[in-house]
Amino acid sequence: MGMDWHIETETLLKLGIATLIGMVIGLERELKNKPLGLKTCIVIAISSCVLTMISIDAAYHFPRSNRIMMDPLRLPAQIISGIGFIGAGVILRKSNDVISGLTTSAMIWGAAGLGVAIGAGFYKEAFVSLIFILISVEFLPWIVGKIGPNRLQEKEIRVRMSLNDKDKLTDILKEMKAKKIRIHSVRIDDMRDNEFPIMETKIMVHKKRYVTDVYYDIKAIDGVVGVKCDTL
Repeated sequence: MGMDWHIETETLLKLGIATLIGMVIGLERELKNKPLGLKTCIVIAISSCVLTMISIDAAYHFPRSNRIMMDPLRLPAQIISGIGFIGAGVILRKSNDVISGLTTSAMIWGAAGLGVAIGAGFYKEAFVSLIFILISVEFLPWIVGKIGPNRLQEKEIRVRMSLNDKDKLTDILKEMKAKKIRIHSVRIDDMRDNEFPIMETKIMVHKKRYVTDVYYDIKAIDGVVGVKCDTL
């Protein structure tokens, strides 16, 4: 008995849609220079789709001959759980204690979920979900940033300053506030054998304000001898 190489049109349709959806999500991440690329996202979507199709077909074909009851969604459930390992791999902790990659990790999980949906035959639901995901990631933050509270229109910068006078710490913070720099947190280091005390602050400024302008404003404050700025 030869192997049947016939592939149903619906199978090709599912795999094609999974490829398209994976490509859209991958392009969105790659255009932002994120760890999740085009090829990775397509592989995740197609693999999730084909494993879901196998799981459902096996559940309804094998019991006829072997009389074994199978859960058609058992394998897709393991896909969603297992994809978490890939998602965890793109979550990074930078040297300035900032965690990044959470959105990319969620997009990996979303690509797998959409692949499962397509493999199960929920085409419309998958496309509508893709549209809502793209709106949430691309357009909603922009709209909220335009019409939302002022704090949503700010960006966070970490500033490290070398000071030549311990008695001017409070005056320096007051001058920073006068320059429209909102101070989120302050950390003072005077325990090391440094010539100058170190003050680290997390500040909030308007998104349109250049980091270089913030650097020059802080550098001009009396008592500040060195400044290091990191965007978060």
